[in-house]
Amino acid sequence: MAITAAMVKELRERTGAGMMDCKKVLVETDGNLEAAIDVMRKSGAAKADKKASRVAADGKVVIAISEDGKEAAILEVNCETDFVAKDENFTNFVKAVTERVLADQPADIAALSALPLDSGDSVEETRANLVAKIGENIQVRRFELVFAGEGQVFAYNHGVRIGVVVAMTGGDEALGKDIAMHIAASRPVCVSEADVPAENLAKEKEILIAQAEGSGKPANIIEKMVEGRLRKYLSEVTLLGQDFVKDPDTTVAKLIKDADAKIAGFIRYEVGEGIEKKQEDFAAEVMAQVGK
Repeated sequence: MAITAAMVKELRERTGAGMMDCKKVLVETDGNLEAAIDVMRKSGAAKADKKASRVAADGKVVIAISEDGKEAAILEVNCETDFVAKDENFTNFVKAVTERVLADQPADIAALSALPLDSGDSVEETRANLVAKIGENIQVRRFELVFAGEGQVFAYNHGVRIGVVVAMTGGDEALGKDIAMHIAASRPVCVSEADVPAENLAKEKEILIAQAEGSGKPANIIEKMVEGRLRKYLSEVTLLGQDFVKDPDTTVAKLIKDADAKIAGFIRYEVGEGIEKKQEDFAAEVMAQVGK
């Protein structure tokens, strides 16, 4: 596989390693970015995997909550520019679709697209009309329904790009909003250690063992090093293990326990995460047009 400058650039941004090191490892892994990061972490060449979730598209994340506070819908709709993301027509469309998700609880995007809006047109027909009117590609990308059961749902929007919904029993509204705000800022993967995917844990342990073995220390010391680093990893990726953003001297777990509350689950959306946005090279485009 041909290794492009863009691939090298992304690996460098995500690892902090040198350009030549990045290119060499990409060649070794046949251009597989994730495999290259693993190799570099194991060898110690990577300073850190700086990727959280690439935000590479514009649009909005909108949340709708039922009147009784037991259910919520969170929706992401993408467009091409932040200018359109602020457009009143786009904003009204996203709000209407989110309310439709909450009301009808469709199974997937296809089912949602067929549902009618107040105008009588379906979500898909309205979307297509909006594309024609605005002149940008608009896509209803994803949605999630959150049910609180015996508890309540709480939400937080950071601008229009990040949205969080939390299902919580016990506590109060202030705590629910604080937890949602914390999730928006700290990006936990799951609620507790028990929820960490087994494959994620196994992969991280493999990397930590490879890093520790490179230290040349005895096996018993390596085992303790790996255990300590694994505990640190779990505290970083789990909501309950993280230090609370508004008071770093306490953990979220302690905050929840003191309030006699329990987090059933959460959803965090960030506009464009995981979408590769085309990078325009206007200089190259101009040169191509003049035949140089």
